[in-house]
Amino acid sequence: MAERVLVDPYVTLPQQREAAVMGMYVFLGSEIMLFGGLFVVALALRLLHPQEVVEASKHLHLWIGGINTAVLLTSSFAVALAVHAAGAGARRSAMILLLIAAALGVAFLGIKAFEYSKEYDEGMLPAFGETTHFANPVERLFMDLYLISTALHALHVTVGVMLLGGVATSIGRRWIVLPTRSIVVENSGLYWHLVDAIWIFLYPVLYIVR
Repeated sequence: MAERVLVDPYVTLPQQREAAVMGMYVFLGSEIMLFGGLFVVALALRLLHPQEVVEASKHLHLWIGGINTAVLLTSSFAVALAVHAAGAGARRSAMILLLIAAALGVAFLGIKAFEYSKEYDEGMLPAFGETTHFANPVERLFMDLYLISTALHALHVTVGVMLLGGVATSIGRRWIVLPTRSIVVENSGLYWHLVDAIWIFLYPVLYIVR
């Protein structure tokens, strides 16, 4: 493994690495608080109106959500391998793995768009067209929460895809030298893992609550 470069004012490489990831951890913490509020709302809705939430969840396409879960988990594995390759100085492997993860992110968005189109045709998206599948206001509120949560998550996936693609391009053009600047890949991986983890929680809260 090639040796990393220590820069001022850091004394040791571990100290330099900890400083580099600190900002990312603070940012990820703010993202957790953002989605945490949505999870609290979902929990309150489930506790106050359990039967209505179960009925509303049955309108969602469990199998589509399951496929997307597998897609994101696979992408997260590819990112983990890319981080390892970057640390070892394997430039080509890191670039290819990041591009694979980004492509899987695009696949996730495509599948989600397909799911939204089905829900629109079935009159299940409260913000678009006429909604016809809601027996009571609580079911509509649940679908409001579903749309807000998944759309916000899709926005984060989009940002993650651009981030991974940008880092992969920079590695390919040698703008990012590995393993000297492998921390860039690591921080990008942390963001992508958070995006994946949020979906891992969204899937059971929205789809499997039935």
